[in-house]
Amino acid sequence: MVMVLERVPKSLRGELTRWLLELDTGVFVGRVSAAVRELLWEKVVEKAGDGRCAMAWRTNNEQGFALRLHGYEDRVLRDFDGIVLVSVRTAEALRKAEKLKRIAKAVRGDFENQTSE
Repeated sequence: MVMVLERVPKSLRGELTRWLLELDTGVFVGRVSAAVRELLWEKVVEKAGDGRCAMAWRTNNEQGFALRLHGYEDRVLRDFDGIVLVSVRTAEALRKAEKLKRIAKAVRGDFENQTSE
C-alpha cells in the first residue's frame, strides 16, 4: 500500500508511522491487511483537515491496483469499464465548476424562498 498526504497535521503523519514506513515527507508505504487499510483510511480522512490524501493498494483487478483520493479539487477518479484513470481539471475547468456551483446555489435559494412564502 502507498499513501501520500499533503498539508495534513504532523500528528497524523506520526500516527501513520506506527503501521507504515514514511519514505519521504507525507509518502508512506507498507503491507497491511484490508481491515487495517480501511481503518487507516478512515483515520486519515477524519484527521486530514484541509489537507489531501491519496492511497493506492494492490488488488485483484485488471489494473492490479485500486486508488482513493480525498481533498483533491483538481483531480477526480474516473472508471472506464474497470480501468480507473485520474482526470485532472484545468484552472479554467475549476473556475467554470465554481461558477456553476454559485448559480445552482442561487437557484436553490430562489426556489426555497418561493416555497416558504
